[in-house]
Amino acid sequence: MDLYNDNERFISLVSDYGFKATFGNESDTRFLRKALQALINSPVAIEQVTFIQNEIKGVTRDSRSGIYDLFCEDERGNEFIVEMQLSEYPEFIQRMKFYAFYRLNTLIRKGDYQFDNLPKIYCIGILAVSIFTHVADYQNVAVLKNQNNELIDEQMTFITVELDKFKKGMSEVENDLDKLIYTMKTIHEVSEPTQFPQFWNEEWLRVAIQELDKRAFTPEQRLSYEMTISANALAVKNENKKIEAAKEAENLAVKTEAITKALNRGKLSLEEIAEDNGVSIDFVLGVQQRITGS
Repeated sequence: MDLYNDNERFISLVSDYGFKATFGNESDTRFLRKALQALINSPVAIEQVTFIQNEIKGVTRDSRSGIYDLFCEDERGNEFIVEMQLSEYPEFIQRMKFYAFYRLNTLIRKGDYQFDNLPKIYCIGILAVSIFTHVADYQNVAVLKNQNNELIDEQMTFITVELDKFKKGMSEVENDLDKLIYTMKTIHEVSEPTQFPQFWNEEWLRVAIQELDKRAFTPEQRLSYEMTISANALAVKNENKKIEAAKEAENLAVKTEAITKALNRGKLSLEEIAEDNGVSIDFVLGVQQRITGS
């Protein structure tokens, strides 16, 4: 998926800019409140959300894999941690547990190590690539249960949504969660409002789609969008440099090991070892000096 295609009218909701403009829109939380209600399967409307500064420094975004973080609280004190994962990450559930347990520990410490009246913590993971190959459902809700599937505790709830398992067409959309996922998967493919499904006229989705419409951008929004593209491009470029440097270091390590073995055998000349391993004579001499310590 090209998250930033300038030929498309609407920005992908799962892009960095799209996620922040919709889920992270602090000035208008209508979309976020309805989306959270759908994600946790709650019949009770969320009337208000307050954004909370992330207390886990340095892990809110991974420029290589595309992880975005949102942390907020509703009017009843329920807390929501939302993570989006764009690339393959089999250990993502471990990351979700890390966030949730870190927050639980923080709450307990703030309460002088009291365990009563703890708020509910919903840890929500939205994944572009599936991690549960043995599970067919695109949404999974996990709480603590015993061997008889009886509820033990639901103070922490882990919710995952795997976007690529959602195969419903427009006419098959049944509920708000379906509407949300359908929008996340298709909004960037639409060019005109005449192509909108009827449910995109619902207020919560309409306000989100307006934030993704590049034709309606103010100069400030256009600048923010361009800066996001630039920052992401730089992050990807730097990450690619790190990957290439790691590959080169691994390649040199392999060659150094092969040259070391060849020198220890003593059957080939320095020139032959250099030619066999595609390196210079000086490189072979450097390995030899490290072996002999001279």
